[in-house]
Formats: sequence, structure tokens, C-alpha cells
Amino acid sequence: MKQLIAHEVAEKGTWNGTVVDRVVLGYEDRFRRRIALIGENGTDILLSLKEARLLNGGDALLLADGRFIEVVAAPEKLIEISCDSAVELLRTVWHLGNRHLATEIATNAVRIRYDKVILEMVNQLGANTDVINAPFNPEGGAYSGGDTAVHSHDHHP
Repeated sequence: MKQLIAHEVAEKGTWNGTVVDRVVLGYEDRFRRRIALIGENGTDILLSLKEARLLNGGDALLLADGRFIEVVAAPEKLIEISCDSAVELLRTVWHLGNRHLATEIATNAVRIRYDKVILEMVNQLGANTDVINAPFNPEGGAYSGGDTAVHSHDHHP
């Protein structure tokens, strides 16, 4: 079977067309520039981008012939954190941000990747926690053009 090559990524909500296959990837595996992938249906795919970027669940790899490979965020072990008040949640999120943790933001909760030490810290802060398995799509970083996997402390242009 011939290897299909993708040189572009179509962001979630911007693409519509024929889906050849799907690739299911965890968060760590979704920050890529070049990688060989095998789709759920056995499709051999080469992702070859100009620069590394985060592939979000719902994005698609655009093939040369106009067809798509859908990117699916794999379920992962996460901690879902909520609090009894907005102030408590903000305080907890401040501590997560202080540790530069990738964080997914929901209406009344946040999600982070499972870490026993962080779970204990958040519980000591008085937060409500649940360990769950779900896809992880964290918020983009302010200095990374939206990709959470890139962070620099150089805050100067």
C-alpha cells in the first residue's frame, strides 16, 4: 500500500471533505513536524510539516489529493478539578499555571494530565477532584501562537 503524505493541517471546524482514515493520538504524540503514522484502518501516512505544531482533536491532515486524515485526541488519564467558588478555582488555577501545566478549561472546571503529586497539592488546596479518562485538548499558550507544547520565558518581541 502506498504511503500517503500530508503537508498541511486543517484546523477543527475549517475542513469538510472525504475522510480516508483517522489517527488517534495522545497529547504527547500530537506535537509534531514529521512522523510516520498508521491510521485506524491501516492507512500508511507520513506527516511532513514545515514546522512543529500541536494537532488538536478535530483537526485533519490534508492529503495532496484533497482528502483528509482526521486527528482524534485519545482518551488519557486526567484530573478534573472544580471548586465550590470561582475564587477558589482561580486560586487553584493560579497554582497550576505557576507550575506551567498544560490545562484544559471548561465552564466550571479545568482538566490537567494525571500527576499524583499535583493531585495531592490540588486536594490540599481544597479543590474537588475526579480522576477520569478523556481526550485532552489544553488551552493554547499566550506566547506560542496557540500551541501549548511550546513555551518560552523570553517575553520580549
